[in-house]
Amino acid sequence: MTKSVFGHTLPQDKDPMGAGISSFFESKNDDLCVKVFSDFSEPDDIPVPLLFREEADMPEIEVLALDRCKGKILDVGAGAGSHAMALQKRGQDVTAMDISSLAVETMRKRGVNKVISGNIYDYDGPKFDTLLMLMNGIGLVGTLNGLADFLLKAKSFLNKGGQLVFDSSDIIHLFEDEDGSYLIDLTAEYYGQIQYWMEFKEVKGDKFDWLYVSYPVLEEYAATAGYNIELIHVGELNHYLVSLTLNDH
Repeated sequence: MTKSVFGHTLPQDKDPMGAGISSFFESKNDDLCVKVFSDFSEPDDIPVPLLFREEADMPEIEVLALDRCKGKILDVGAGAGSHAMALQKRGQDVTAMDISSLAVETMRKRGVNKVISGNIYDYDGPKFDTLLMLMNGIGLVGTLNGLADFLLKAKSFLNKGGQLVFDSSDIIHLFEDEDGSYLIDLTAEYYGQIQYWMEFKEVKGDKFDWLYVSYPVLEEYAATAGYNIELIHVGELNHYLVSLTLNDH
């Protein structure tokens, strides 16, 4: 029997996203939001009901990502499990994984058949054909160095010819001045490396690093790590979807 827990999960008193997901599932209160803070912009809100959407309510880029999934699929950072649910309804063999035990419990209650609790970096179970990481799920690598490390580690999760399917964004537009120039310190760290923290009611999470990587930079890192990259879709504000396939030659 496959282990259902790998490595550590978030303490529930440090898990605002999980608390929000669990609270909405129990209360169905459409006004619930998780507050998001960062070191570079004003606070924002994530409406929790958004995380429970059906496939018919998903944006095009997410549906295209689901279309590209094949074989045994691992939905990394699955949250409330909506993408896993959509794949499951399509008849796909999908396993959902999240570091939040509250999110994992909610996914099971929603009817996701295969759920793993834990950290993707600690995973050492059966391999997959597709690793799906949506809503900028690749951001969990934190930094460009983290991206390089993850792309190498992901090879141990994938079968021959396996793929990573994920979206990200080039956020350079956030640094654009009125005259069209960009206010970026070229001596500082990569501009897509952001630090966030979240709150849901009285639950406050720790700060964490999150990465938004531009497509040209991702191309370089994918090639170095031995992947063939395919640009599947480009949306507004440089939001793009890719498939990275293992180069087995």
